[in-house]
Amino acid sequence: MAIVQLRIDDELKLQAVSVYEKLGIDLSSAIRMFLKRSVMVNGIPFSMILDEKAYDPEAAAKAMKNMNDSAKKSGASNMTLEEINAEISAYRKEKRRGK
Repeated sequence: MAIVQLRIDDELKLQAVSVYEKLGIDLSSAIRMFLKRSVMVNGIPFSMILDEKAYDPEAAAKAMKNMNDSAKKSGASNMTLEEINAEISAYRKEKRRGK
């Protein structure tokens, strides 16, 4: 069994948990369902169609450059997986202390 870690916005998590609770499942089960369905359909298990009018490739490229620049400034662009996991662990420990 593998552990998967991801960072998401707190509000998004709360909203998703609320939806899944109404369906009688927890967040972990919902994520497992998404992954299993992805394997079954050999792709993303829902439509991913871009509205050509809404998609702005220049804005997307600018956003990617901004994120890359931000990662370089913060030193995150060269982090190894071990360093990322250590940072996540340290954050979680600090969060538990604050409770």
